[in-house]
Amino acid sequence: ICDDCARQANEIVKEEVEKGRIAIRNIRKDANEKIKKSKTDGSSDDEIKVGEAEVQKLTDANIIKVDKLAEIKEKDIMTV
Repeated sequence: ICDDCARQANEIVKEEVEKGRIAIRNIRKDANEKIKKSKTDGSSDDEIKVGEAEVQKLTDANIIKVDKLAEIKEKDIMTV
């Protein structure tokens, strides 16, 4: 494909990656809200902190996966 088409395709990839990051962060937000609500169910502050830390760890790992996949796709587009 031509250089212009490849650049356009890479821009689309970047847009989709950003949508993926936003979706992951929204999931984190929802999960943290549920964790905080569990305090009324008797969860301790320590349990809440551990839960939030675990959610953040999963969020970071999934964003890294999305970024790596995007990098691979961009290289793939540019080599075609």
